[in-house]
Amino acid sequence: MLEKRGVSGAVAQAALAALEIVVRPIDAELYQPLEQQALARISERDPDDWPARECDLMLNCPVWTKYADFFGTGVATWTTSRVKLYREPDAAAGTA
Repeated sequence: MLEKRGVSGAVAQAALAALEIVVRPIDAELYQPLEQQALARISERDPDDWPARECDLMLNCPVWTKYADFFGTGVATWTTSRVKLYREPDAAAGTA
């Protein structure tokens, strides 16, 4: 899939490896108890996303996504354009 989009698989793997410095996997046994609550909130959209919905419930944190699957599920969502606006407020005001 990456190759179709002009992205080298090796470059993508290197980027993912670099993320391991700041991104940590969450053990399933920690979020598993919230499965039914997460499914109840996301099942109408995409039930396969319940582990991600469960983790944001557990951590009480927003989700950064370009998909609408989390909209209306009781979690704050951020799109890339909103993250950029948050990270670079001067750019949004035209002063950067």
